[in-house]
Amino acid sequence: MPDDVLSERRSGSRRFAPLGIIFGLVGLLLFAYFVSRAGVGEIISRIQRLGAGFLLILAVSSIRYIVRALAWTRCIERPYRLPFRDAFAARLMGDALGNIIPFVSVAVSEPSKAVFVKHRVPVVVGLSGLAIENIFYGLTVALFIFSGTATLLLNFPLPKALRYASIGALIATVVIIPLAYVVIRRQARFISRALILLSERGVARNLTTKLRPRAEAFEERVYGFYANSERSFLAIFALDLCFHLAGVVEVFITLSFISPVPPTLTQAFILESVNRIINVAFKFIPLRAGVDEGGSGQVSRVLGFARGIGETLAIVRKGRDIFWSAIGVVLIWKKGFSLRGIAE
Repeated sequence: MPDDVLSERRSGSRRFAPLGIIFGLVGLLLFAYFVSRAGVGEIISRIQRLGAGFLLILAVSSIRYIVRALAWTRCIERPYRLPFRDAFAARLMGDALGNIIPFVSVAVSEPSKAVFVKHRVPVVVGLSGLAIENIFYGLTVALFIFSGTATLLLNFPLPKALRYASIGALIATVVIIPLAYVVIRRQARFISRALILLSERGVARNLTTKLRPRAEAFEERVYGFYANSERSFLAIFALDLCFHLAGVVEVFITLSFISPVPPTLTQAFILESVNRIINVAFKFIPLRAGVDEGGSGQVSRVLGFARGIGETLAIVRKGRDIFWSAIGVVLIWKKGFSLRGIAE
């Protein structure tokens, strides 16, 4: 890759670094505040009550990586083939980057997965497969958030701020789903057209000129899959839907251990839908520190749980994420990748 293109990308990463540090610090401050307010002693007691149940949570959470890796393999068009083992390892490694790199993780986490499997399929093929799988995943996220938020609004009295936030989430999903359908149906080439527009206006001309043919090839593969692989749609959608179902089961199991009051599947469903909103809206904050504790804590109290239950649930989720991120980092190290090389 030309030096001027690399220098532009590196300078962009440097510009994002201070923002990443700021968001990371804000997350830590929020985490300390919400944990302190919920009661450190109570949270520790509930985590101890979980005990070996954490192994069960890890087992259930592995399903989420498995189904999305399987969905990705089904989004790779012939003559290329992506083995499940490589897709699974790439998901672990990419998500590990997303959890440990603040702010930049939004731009690095997903594309890095294609880099991790470039010995199996060309990068543009891996990227287009990821894009297709993420379209299906995004659709299931929107449907899951919509149904969870509607359930919360219809069954529980909410504080004004939480009610407005829930209504906002409903409106967003109602807008996003039809918009995504229109974009796919019309095969809108918005990435390549945006690069052309930027180049014509002299914005990062060297970089946009370099990326344009790759963007066009990428869009061609994505829309080509839509036109030629309709039989795979239901299977991919079902796999991504299993991701959310596993999340509900995981929340239900966690609550069963840490809550003195037995949870219901409806409560677990609502809490997991809130977790999806937090993951989408605050992906730039490492491990969603602070915002997960605040959001889960407030909603858990609305659902009738004792103080500290939602915060404990969020901390257990962080323990789960740290476990899988550690495995991802080990895999990155064993396979000889470096963070700088991945970014380039």
